[in-house]
Amino acid sequence: MASGETLCRFTVQCNEPPIANWATFHVRNARPVLDFALTEIGLFSSIWPTNYSGLGVIVYLHIAMTSAVANDINLEASFERTGEVLDIDADSFAAAQSTGDIVVPGTSGLVGIVPVVFTDGAEIDSILAGEGFRLKIERVAVAGVDAAGDLELLYIEVKET
Repeated sequence: MASGETLCRFTVQCNEPPIANWATFHVRNARPVLDFALTEIGLFSSIWPTNYSGLGVIVYLHIAMTSAVANDINLEASFERTGEVLDIDADSFAAAQSTGDIVVPGTSGLVGIVPVVFTDGAEIDSILAGEGFRLKIERVAVAGVDAAGDLELLYIEVKET
C-alpha cells in the first residue's frame, strides 16, 4: 500500500463490547452510533492488509456529541496483535496513543473527524501483514473540563501514513 491508503474501516456495528465499561449501542436519527461516557470502551477486530508496506498509521475517529457544545474530549486508541503470538485468554494491547484534549464541535450532532497517530512497530503492537488484530477505543478524562454527556462514535478509518 502507498502512503495515505486506507487499510481498514469499521462501523459501530463491528464493535465487540468488552466485559466491562462498554460503549453503548444507540441510534441517532436512524444512524447507529456508539455512546461513550468517560472510561467506556469499544473493541474492533479485523485482519491487517497483506499489502501493508510497514509505515505508521493514522486512526480517524468520526465523532459527534449527544448534547455538549463546549469543553473538551480526549480519546485513546491502542492496537493488539493477534497473529500466531497471542494467548487470547488475556488482553495484550500496546500502549495507548491519545488525541490529546480536543474541543468538541460547537453544535450538538455536528460530526468532527479526530486523528490518532501511530508509528510503525511497538505503537501498533508490531502487527504484521495478514495477521489478526484488535483496535481499542476509549474515552478518557481531559486535563481541563470534560464535555458533558456522551460522545458518539460513527465510523473509524485506519490509513497508512
